[in-house]
Amino acid sequence: MPRVEIPLEDFTVNPRDLWGNRWMLLTAGDFKKNKYNTMTVAWGSFGLMWWKLFAQVVVRPERYTYDFMENYDSFTLSVLPEEYRKVLQLCGSVSGRHTDKIKEAGLTPEASTHVAAPGFKEAEMIFECRKIYKDDFNPAGFLDPSIEKNYPEKDYHRIYYGEILAIRQ
Repeated sequence: MPRVEIPLEDFTVNPRDLWGNRWMLLTAGDFKKNKYNTMTVAWGSFGLMWWKLFAQVVVRPERYTYDFMENYDSFTLSVLPEEYRKVLQLCGSVSGRHTDKIKEAGLTPEASTHVAAPGFKEAEMIFECRKIYKDDFNPAGFLDPSIEKNYPEKDYHRIYYGEILAIRQ
Protein backbone atom coordinates (compact mmCIF):
# COMPACT_ATOMS: atom_id res chain seq x y z
CA MET A 1 0.00 0.00 0.00
CA PRO A 2 1.50 3.36 -0.99
CA ARG A 3 2.30 5.83 1.75
CA VAL A 4 0.37 9.07 2.13
CA GLU A 5 2.22 12.30 2.87
CA ILE A 6 0.85 14.27 5.82
CA PRO A 7 0.82 18.05 5.27
CA LEU A 8 3.43 19.51 7.63
CA GLU A 9 0.93 22.06 8.95
CA ASP A 10 -1.29 19.17 10.12
CA PHE A 11 1.48 17.45 12.12
CA THR A 12 0.68 16.93 15.79
CA VAL A 13 2.39 14.51 18.14
CA ASN A 14 2.60 13.51 21.78
CA PRO A 15 6.41 13.75 22.15
CA ARG A 16 6.48 11.95 25.52
CA ASP A 17 4.75 8.97 23.95
CA LEU A 18 6.71 8.94 20.69
CA TRP A 19 10.18 9.38 22.18
CA GLY A 20 9.73 7.92 25.66
CA ASN A 21 7.38 5.01 25.04
CA ARG A 22 7.41 4.12 21.35
CA TRP A 23 11.02 4.86 20.32
CA MET A 24 12.04 5.22 16.66
CA LEU A 25 14.65 4.05 14.20
CA LEU A 26 17.10 6.76 13.15
CA THR A 27 18.54 5.93 9.73
CA ALA A 28 21.23 7.85 7.87
CA GLY A 29 23.03 7.18 4.60
CA ASP A 30 22.02 6.63 0.99
CA PHE A 31 19.41 4.05 -0.04
CA LYS A 32 20.36 4.06 -3.75
CA LYS A 33 24.02 3.35 -2.91
CA ASN A 34 22.97 0.65 -0.39
CA LYS A 35 25.11 2.43 2.22
CA TYR A 36 23.21 3.28 5.39
CA ASN A 37 22.78 2.30 9.01
CA THR A 38 20.03 2.49 11.59
CA MET A 39 19.81 2.67 15.36
CA THR A 40 17.04 2.98 17.91
CA VAL A 41 16.54 6.41 19.46
CA ALA A 42 14.48 7.32 22.50
CA TRP A 43 15.77 10.85 23.13
CA GLY A 44 15.00 13.80 20.91
CA SER A 45 12.47 16.49 20.15
CA PHE A 46 10.24 18.07 17.54
CA GLY A 47 9.71 21.78 17.21
CA LEU A 48 10.04 24.96 15.22
CA MET A 49 13.38 26.72 14.74
CA TRP A 50 14.40 29.30 12.15
CA TRP A 51 10.79 29.01 10.85
CA LYS A 52 11.42 25.36 10.00
CA LEU A 53 9.67 22.33 11.47
CA PHE A 54 12.45 20.12 12.85
CA ALA A 55 13.30 16.81 14.46
CA GLN A 56 16.26 16.89 16.84
CA VAL A 57 18.22 13.70 17.52
CA VAL A 58 21.36 12.91 19.49
CA VAL A 59 24.04 10.32 18.67
CA ARG A 60 27.10 9.33 20.68
CA PRO A 61 30.40 9.42 18.74
CA GLU A 62 31.15 5.72 19.25
CA ARG A 63 27.93 4.62 17.51
CA TYR A 64 28.32 3.35 13.94
CA THR A 65 25.37 5.52 12.88
CA TYR A 66 27.40 8.57 13.94
CA ASP A 67 29.66 8.11 10.90
CA PHE A 68 26.61 8.12 8.62
CA MET A 69 25.15 11.18 10.35
CA GLU A 70 28.45 12.97 9.79
CA ASN A 71 28.88 11.95 6.16
CA TYR A 72 25.36 12.27 4.73
CA ASP A 73 23.03 15.25 4.65
CA SER A 74 19.78 13.54 5.60
CA PHE A 75 18.18 11.11 8.02
CA THR A 76 14.83 9.49 8.65
CA LEU A 77 12.92 8.59 11.78
CA SER A 78 10.72 5.50 11.42
CA VAL A 79 7.96 4.84 13.95
CA LEU A 80 7.28 1.11 14.20
CA PRO A 81 4.17 -0.57 15.63
CA GLU A 82 4.33 -2.01 19.15
CA GLU A 83 4.83 -5.57 17.86
CA TYR A 84 8.31 -4.49 16.70
CA ARG A 85 9.54 -3.75 20.24
CA LYS A 86 12.11 -6.59 20.07
CA VAL A 87 13.34 -5.26 16.72
CA LEU A 88 13.82 -1.82 18.30
CA GLN A 89 15.73 -3.41 21.19
CA LEU A 90 17.95 -5.30 18.75
CA CYS A 91 18.64 -2.21 16.63
CA GLY A 92 19.53 -0.26 19.76
CA SER A 93 21.96 -2.84 21.15
CA VAL A 94 23.69 -4.46 18.14
CA SER A 95 26.16 -2.52 16.01
CA GLY A 96 25.73 -2.40 12.25
CA ARG A 97 29.52 -2.13 12.08
CA HIS A 98 29.89 -5.88 12.72
CA THR A 99 26.62 -7.40 11.52
CA ASP A 100 23.75 -6.72 9.14
CA LYS A 101 21.32 -5.93 11.92
CA ILE A 102 18.67 -4.66 9.47
CA LYS A 103 18.55 -8.10 7.84
CA GLU A 104 18.76 -9.81 11.24
CA ALA A 105 15.81 -7.71 12.45
CA GLY A 106 13.78 -8.66 9.38
CA LEU A 107 13.28 -5.04 8.33
CA THR A 108 12.61 -3.94 4.76
CA PRO A 109 14.31 -0.66 3.77
CA GLU A 110 12.40 1.56 1.36
CA ALA A 111 13.35 4.66 -0.60
CA SER A 112 12.29 8.00 0.78
CA THR A 113 10.61 10.64 -1.37
CA HIS A 114 12.62 13.73 -0.35
CA VAL A 115 15.93 12.48 1.12
CA ALA A 116 18.58 9.85 0.37
CA ALA A 117 18.24 8.03 3.70
CA PRO A 118 15.71 5.18 3.66
CA GLY A 119 12.79 4.44 5.92
CA PHE A 120 11.26 1.01 6.57
CA LYS A 121 8.16 -0.61 5.06
CA GLU A 122 7.16 -1.85 8.51
CA ALA A 123 6.90 1.74 9.85
CA GLU A 124 3.59 3.36 10.70
CA MET A 125 5.10 6.78 10.08
CA ILE A 126 8.35 8.07 8.60
CA PHE A 127 9.87 11.53 9.09
CA GLU A 128 12.24 12.56 6.27
CA CYS A 129 14.76 15.14 7.46
CA ARG A 130 17.55 17.26 5.95
CA LYS A 131 20.29 18.16 8.42
CA ILE A 132 20.42 21.90 9.16
CA TYR A 133 22.51 22.14 12.36
CA LYS A 134 24.83 20.10 14.55
CA ASP A 135 26.75 20.69 17.75
CA ASP A 136 28.15 18.74 20.71
CA PHE A 137 26.78 18.70 24.22
CA ASN A 138 29.08 20.73 26.45
CA PRO A 139 28.98 19.50 30.06
CA ALA A 140 29.76 23.04 31.26
CA GLY A 141 26.22 23.89 30.13
CA PHE A 142 24.50 21.23 32.28
CA LEU A 143 22.54 23.21 34.86
CA ASP A 144 21.12 20.06 36.45
CA PRO A 145 24.02 18.02 37.92
CA SER A 146 22.07 14.76 37.50
CA ILE A 147 22.48 14.99 33.70
CA GLU A 148 26.18 14.15 34.00
CA LYS A 149 25.20 10.67 35.30
CA ASN A 150 24.23 9.82 31.71
CA TYR A 151 27.88 10.21 30.66
CA PRO A 152 30.15 8.09 32.88
CA GLU A 153 32.51 7.64 29.89
CA LYS A 154 32.39 11.38 29.01
CA ASP A 155 31.02 10.36 25.58
CA TYR A 156 28.75 13.35 25.08
CA HIS A 157 26.17 13.21 22.32
CA ARG A 158 26.32 15.18 19.11
CA ILE A 159 23.04 17.01 18.52
CA TYR A 160 21.55 17.12 15.02
CA TYR A 161 18.63 19.24 13.88
CA GLY A 162 16.90 18.06 10.74
CA GLU A 163 14.34 20.10 8.87
CA ILE A 164 11.33 17.83 8.39
CA LEU A 165 10.72 17.78 4.63
CA ALA A 166 8.05 15.09 4.65
CA ILE A 167 6.00 12.98 7.03
CA ARG A 168 4.58 9.83 5.47
CA GLN A 169 2.15 7.22 6.78
